[in-house]
Amino acid sequence: MNRREVKRAPVLRFKGFTNDWEQRKLIEILKSPVTDGPHETPQILKKGVPFISVEAIVNNKIDFNRKRGYISFSYNAQCNKKYRPQKKDVLLVKSGSTVGKVAVVETNTIFNIWSPLAALRVTNSNDPYFLYYLLQTNTLQRQIINKSKGGTQPNLSMRILEQFKIFLPQNYLNQQKIEQLLRTLDKCISLQQRKLKLLRTLKSGLSFKLFNKKHLNNLSQISLDQIGQTYSGLTGKSKKDFGHGHAFYVSYLNVNQNEIGNPKQIDRIEIDKKQNLVQKNDIFFTISSETPEEVGLTSLWPVSCKNLYLNSFCFGFRINTKMFIPLYLGYLFRSEYFREKVLPLAQGISRYNLSKNNVLKMKIGQEEIAIQEKYAKVMNDLDSDILRQKKKVKELKLCKKFLLQNMFI
Repeated sequence: MNRREVKRAPVLRFKGFTNDWEQRKLIEILKSPVTDGPHETPQILKKGVPFISVEAIVNNKIDFNRKRGYISFSYNAQCNKKYRPQKKDVLLVKSGSTVGKVAVVETNTIFNIWSPLAALRVTNSNDPYFLYYLLQTNTLQRQIINKSKGGTQPNLSMRILEQFKIFLPQNYLNQQKIEQLLRTLDKCISLQQRKLKLLRTLKSGLSFKLFNKKHLNNLSQISLDQIGQTYSGLTGKSKKDFGHGHAFYVSYLNVNQNEIGNPKQIDRIEIDKKQNLVQKNDIFFTISSETPEEVGLTSLWPVSCKNLYLNSFCFGFRINTKMFIPLYLGYLFRSEYFREKVLPLAQGISRYNLSKNNVLKMKIGQEEIAIQEKYAKVMNDLDSDILRQKKKVKELKLCKKFLLQNMFI
């Protein structure tokens, strides 16, 4: 039997805290039984008391911008007879596809909740934020998921939730130190996420300014068939051909999600000499989607790879001229200027498709090479900043995951 089993203590502990953690039922640390909001559908108004449900719980925070709407003050008074939200209450999604998401009430603003949300209020001898983080641990999340099964959609009984077995330190100060560390980390994550959002906003603004429609329309117009040719993606393949082999292919998702293709997101397939090979600086176009907005999305392939093919829902465009810099075109083709030209070409009803011939007839303004180089560098440098910022956010989230796994039982 290992030390953790004997002492009932987490792997990581603050100095000075050595006592075993105690096992309790969740209801034992609450002031009152777990409750929820009204089970009937209220009349939603344009003004009144904010009314939230599961969609307002985003990234384990309450986002009042995602409220259902408003309820009347008289109806809110009725709801308050059952539950009146207070600051530091813990809200848990107990029904629907996002079951298990949690948030803490951090406002004194009057609002109310609908029945898919459960409300938990801890006793004065326990820290609400400790419970908030405890509910995010793998141990509690597994219990929530397992106890929510059985119906057409996940649904967790409040009475079952109250009987969950939890471990917690008897010392309030210990609870407080744990949650304060995690809250500090959450603030760092939020800060870095805001920086990431600002960088993306900056990139979007720069793209609009650099690839200005009015300016580009006043330049010499060149059709795409004058600067390159297309080739098809994989053909004649079935499901059993994918996932193994000594060749690779660029997936539809890779093209859809990445302005500059991600070489780390390629999948295996068998070598087939009848297929078209991808080359560095090829630009891929999505040609089929259920929504017109996802048709004609482009992705520049940045590296040379041996035995690399393109998925069957895209076509490749290979530049054969020095009039345009590939990296510049990679950013131009994702700009609002170019997207406005592509969207009308998406044809279909239940599924939208894009014709290669129609794409080749499209015309773009020919910018000077020196300006293309500057624009490409600016956008690429900004992409590098965004990539570094995404890495920071990812590392902080991994740190939080590690602490949740090792500072709780």
